[in-house]
Amino acid sequence: MAGADADRGDALIEVERTSTVPDGWAFTVRVIEANGQTEHRVTVARADYERLTGLAVHPEVLVEKTFEFLLAREAKYAILRQFDLAVVAHYFPEYETELKRALSV
Repeated sequence: MAGADADRGDALIEVERTSTVPDGWAFTVRVIEANGQTEHRVTVARADYERLTGLAVHPEVLVEKTFEFLLAREAKYAILRQFDLAVVAHYFPEYETELKRALSV
């Protein structure tokens, strides 16, 4: 899976894998809404991916679901422009529980 698109209400989430390294991946994520778009750079460590998904989904799906989670809680402009996926839990303690529920893992 080279990329993923998700249409969440008014937001279109585009996830594109930009690089793969031995310990994880980097992605560009675009959140597109009628009132504009934002672009984000997200890294995902392989260990976090395995722990959060149990290898049940592609890394792109993990990133997409993370943005769905974030957009349910804040505007696209409030989401950090560059971050590692692991920092989401520092801002939102319920993240991992909600994510696993959304992924049915």
